[in-house]
Amino acid sequence: MRALVVERLAADYAGCIVKDIPVPEPGPGEVRIKVRAAAVNFPDLMQTRGEHQHKPTVPFVPGMELAGEVDALGEGVTAFRIGDPVAGGGRGGVAEYVVLPAQGLRRKPETLSFAQAAGYSVAYLTAYVGLVRCAQTQAGEWVLVHGAAGGVGLAAVDLARLLGAKVIAASASDAKLAVLEAEYAPDATVNVTGGFRERVKEITGGKGADVIYDPVGGDVFDESLRCIAFGGRILSIGFTSGRLPVLPVNIALIKGFSVIGVRAGEYGRQFPAKGRENHEAIWKLAEDGLVKPRVDKEYPLDQWREAFDSLAARKVIGKTIIRPDL
Repeated sequence: MRALVVERLAADYAGCIVKDIPVPEPGPGEVRIKVRAAAVNFPDLMQTRGEHQHKPTVPFVPGMELAGEVDALGEGVTAFRIGDPVAGGGRGGVAEYVVLPAQGLRRKPETLSFAQAAGYSVAYLTAYVGLVRCAQTQAGEWVLVHGAAGGVGLAAVDLARLLGAKVIAASASDAKLAVLEAEYAPDATVNVTGGFRERVKEITGGKGADVIYDPVGGDVFDESLRCIAFGGRILSIGFTSGRLPVLPVNIALIKGFSVIGVRAGEYGRQFPAKGRENHEAIWKLAEDGLVKPRVDKEYPLDQWREAFDSLAARKVIGKTIIRPDL
């Protein structure tokens, strides 16, 4: 089978190559999947350079999210049959076939395409853990979502609306904000270029945002401290800006807000029962057709570099997908 293999850690994906490798065989409790779609996430890019906290041993196949059809069953697997459409992840998605534990797989909802299902879990689980578990977002609260056009940000816009919050979608691109307005109808949009705190205060009647969802960090985090409501919650999702911000605790003292780190996967590991509830909740939303995961573009396997570059260059609205079956 063909797969994208990271043979060594290097800048500019210099250690990555598409090559033929043996088709994996499922062991007890495992399922082999014919991959129909694999989502590209920032951790995938970082892992090719060894810059992510999770460092797989080289060589490895990237791709932490995927969807496809069950191709072979390992001993003891009874929950699935050959041909079942499934979604899951963890490793190895950018390949024609992958073997994963059966217990970590979900049946693909009929409401989602393979591409939508491949890019669903990480973004919406992060949004759910952040907005529901950590921030305990209430109906009527103002939620400011930074990086709102990215996969994780767009999921937060979508979910916050379902929670009854008033959503401010923030981006540095008017073109992206126009797409969000047309497809997701947030209560307001803000272009962060040149600053955003005064605009957020204006929108919220001088109060500031009750919840700020921040996957960007850097200068965006710094300015967010100036437009958070008293008693508000800032959700630190990641640092796509490349700079880790530092919190002046005197500002937190004066304004009485909280900064909460959001690691959806670790949350589930620390609280297994709640973790299962989180997964059930987001997939129920998908099955009921209440969410709108957005696929920006689908690429064949040979165009993996273009797919990675589109994400790195912030050109994406929603999720970037690689299709090994094209």
